Amino acid sequence: MENKFELAIRGKFRFPFRGMVSVEDLYDLSVENLDLIFKTLNSQLKKVKEESLLTTKSKEDKELDTQIEIVKYIFGVKLEEANARLKAKENKEKRQKLMEILKSKQDQSLLNKTEEEIEAMLKELD
Repeated sequence: MENKFELAIRGKFRFPFRGMVSVEDLYDLSVENLDLIFKTLNSQLKKVKEESLLTTKSKEDKELDTQIEIVKYIFGVKLEEANARLKAKENKEKRQKLMEILKSKQDQSLLNKTEEEIEAMLKELD
């Protein structure tokens, strides 16, 4: 995949989105916007393939293929990042809930202590 990014940078590839955007700009877009770019590129690729009688790929065909691969790759990265954020959020919420339950259990444990045990604990704090 690195080679495709090098080709895109050296070739100064631009992607169709509200005008044209560069490879770096793709990382700032949402997955929905990346999907729109993919659909546009895929449509262009289909048109190029329909109009050609040749089986060899032209420079434009190769460029479109590379652009599509780059958009797919970035789309996948963004999905993985979103899933990781969701999992981290769920873990944080679960940890918070467990901490609340633990505190409740500790409070309950203190409530079950006798007066003498509580007084002894208070003396230890002084």
